[in-house]
Amino acid sequence: MSDRIEDLLGQMTLQEKVSLLAGSDMWHTVAIERLGIPALKMSDGPNGARGGGSLVGGTKAACFPAGISLASTWNTDLVRRVGQALGQEARSKGAHVLLAPTVNIHRSPLNGRNFENYSEDPYLSARMAVAYINGVQSEGVGTSVKHYICNDSEFERNTINSEVDERTMREIYLPPFEAAIREARSWTIMASYNLVNGVAASENSYLLTEILRDEWGYDGLVVSDWFMSVKSTAPSVNAGLDLEMPGPGVWRGELLLQAVERGEVDEATLDTSIRRLLLLLQRAGVFEHPEEPAEQGIDLPEHRALIREAAAEGIVLLKNEGDVLPLQHEKLNSVAIIGPNAKVARIMAGGSAQVNAHYAITPHDGVAFKLGEQVEIGYELGCPNHKQLPQFEMDQLLAGVEGNEHGWRTDYFNGPALTGSPIYTEISKQPELMWFGSNINPNFDVHNFSMRATARFMPAVTGTYTFSLTSAGLSRFFINDELAVENWTQQMRGESYFGMGSTEVKTERDLVVGQEYILTLEYAKNQDGLIAAVRPGCLPPLPADGIERAVALAGRSDVALIFAGLSGEWESEGFDRPNIDLVGQQNELIERVAAANKRTIVVLNTGSPIAMPWLEQVEAVVQAWFPGQECGNAIADVLFGDVNPSGKLPQTFPVRLEDNPAYINYPGENGKVRYGEGLFVGYRYYEKKKIEPLFPFGFGLSYTTFDYDNLRLSTSSIGPEETLEVQIDITNTGERAGKEIVQVYVRDVQSRLHRPDKELKAFAKVQLEPGEHKTVSLSLARQALAYYDDLAQAWVAEAGEFEVLVGSSSQAIQGKASFTLTETSRFGGTLDKD
Repeated sequence: MSDRIEDLLGQMTLQEKVSLLAGSDMWHTVAIERLGIPALKMSDGPNGARGGGSLVGGTKAACFPAGISLASTWNTDLVRRVGQALGQEARSKGAHVLLAPTVNIHRSPLNGRNFENYSEDPYLSARMAVAYINGVQSEGVGTSVKHYICNDSEFERNTINSEVDERTMREIYLPPFEAAIREARSWTIMASYNLVNGVAASENSYLLTEILRDEWGYDGLVVSDWFMSVKSTAPSVNAGLDLEMPGPGVWRGELLLQAVERGEVDEATLDTSIRRLLLLLQRAGVFEHPEEPAEQGIDLPEHRALIREAAAEGIVLLKNEGDVLPLQHEKLNSVAIIGPNAKVARIMAGGSAQVNAHYAITPHDGVAFKLGEQVEIGYELGCPNHKQLPQFEMDQLLAGVEGNEHGWRTDYFNGPALTGSPIYTEISKQPELMWFGSNINPNFDVHNFSMRATARFMPAVTGTYTFSLTSAGLSRFFINDELAVENWTQQMRGESYFGMGSTEVKTERDLVVGQEYILTLEYAKNQDGLIAAVRPGCLPPLPADGIERAVALAGRSDVALIFAGLSGEWESEGFDRPNIDLVGQQNELIERVAAANKRTIVVLNTGSPIAMPWLEQVEAVVQAWFPGQECGNAIADVLFGDVNPSGKLPQTFPVRLEDNPAYINYPGENGKVRYGEGLFVGYRYYEKKKIEPLFPFGFGLSYTTFDYDNLRLSTSSIGPEETLEVQIDITNTGERAGKEIVQVYVRDVQSRLHRPDKELKAFAKVQLEPGEHKTVSLSLARQALAYYDDLAQAWVAEAGEFEVLVGSSSQAIQGKASFTLTETSRFGGTLDKD
């Protein structure tokens, strides 16, 4: 292949070379037909292969559990199988590269994208990343590990300067990327939006060349994050950013051609990046199969089963007082199902991780299926938890002013004025309309258009309805030709659509059941806007006594199941959370229901920690994350004992936000954020400061019990090149089969440099039948003992005494043993450079 690459390079004009270093559109690289160079297609994202459409709608896709849910399994084989399935999903969309996994660190629980990342711990993050990448790439689909690096919040993410010292970067933030590159050989890596120590990540030669290429030996492609990651022409190319996405490029193209002609970029530098791009095409088999197949939304039974398995295994049982769980349906006469997340499946969070899922099983339906018809099931909302008004249900709308098809009749016009005859008309089945990176009709200009959508609405009840609009672009909403919501002339910028959309504008109208209302939605794109989208909302009348009704239902039921938490409106790419509280009246709802029924079980759908002021009042708490399209089934599997919970927390849950180590410096100010906590991220900080968390890192309960015994080391001393074997015996002392996660932490008893009290360096998940006994064996090599010496610019495994701590969480240590490293060694860092 190298000969072919050199032959192609030799035939290229300078213009053709320049053209290859930026995309052709939202998801494709440039093709050069003259030379037989096909286009390569990429697709979001971490929990599903969306394909080439916009963030809403598009081809149906399987929705897998979010990253934090996968990490909670601590099961690398399972994550590898998920990756393999996602590779198959990507191929069904005609994609050659899946823009995943996301391996930034959980520095703060407020990061809007924590759900997408794996953990606060670099070692656990690295193991998850390697498993995921190996799975995806085994299917002939490349990955794009992201976001390189220190993109650990959404606050001012396009411009924020992450100030992090070298040692912290090496020990905490780089290891997941290093493992993804050195072990899993990810075909691509994505440069982040932010600056790192004053230099944009996309033009940071220290990160992109010295570390990535010279130290780690990377031969793959560096691609920008979409839209605003690239901030220059010559500096980004010279630093090692190979491909600007999406296309057409902003900083490449003619600007890059001029930079070469002025001598700011050497043509040999272009050749280097082009070689990497052509190598990617070769790895993906694009030369052999240049035709792009049509996207397919195939709902595979084996993927359904895998999603359900992974979702259930990622669920963490946080509390189970009196063994209230698992529920035994034969002993139940009545069950109260309560809460804003009961009849809505919170399968995923927001942003580029969104997919158009094949289906979504709600917790209500999952529980109802388990209980059958023999148990009385009652339901009450209790209180809402929406951030924006709920979207219209499509079965509430009939398209146009006549006909019986559900949805919006949408008429499109070129230009912003909604004048003349429509150039294109369709029936839209999506409650939210978004045009993101694709033309839907050859005559339709996605960059300069307007749209009018019409539907008939029949209210289900008489009362006061609230309507709203949020849009990236101009929008207004009419009811029976009367202007109801005006978001056109005096629009205010908000958090929606990655910070490029408006605030939500609301109005109220009294509607009568049985009467038909004509709804008209008008929209015009801002010509300079990167995104075109509009989201109409509709909140029907809610009972004023919602919590009282939930309390009454709980009081007359055998058990109360409360499904609470957040959603993709609160946890999303584009913005951070304001606090760690449950939104709305959910805390009050839980407290009052628990007072009415002592057998109250809380199930949480969140992608990060929340405060639990009601924890002592409820009998059980189940952390279900955003578990994918099998949401309700997986939750019910755990609640009723079909699956014994085995998930463990990949992130510490603090009692209060102020306890978090990043609290003082988060999210930043004056364009910068200081990583002032240094190495002491997550449990490293709580252990050092002796702060009791709500739930520690690595914590999770089971329906059975495990006994740890007979910790032993293979030797009492090792040399720098030797490996230490750690063994411990595990016995299932309960009455159910279960899985336990054995966690191995290392403590440097006396170090020249300040170090955490303990650090995770190995783990294993083991399946045990009741009464079964197994020996778990794990290895520790030199890297597990080392710290990064920023003065020496190398890793140092320092001679002296080390302690091995084996436990079921970072705090529940079941055994300790010591050994000695006989000799100091230095390795890695600048010592790895050629």
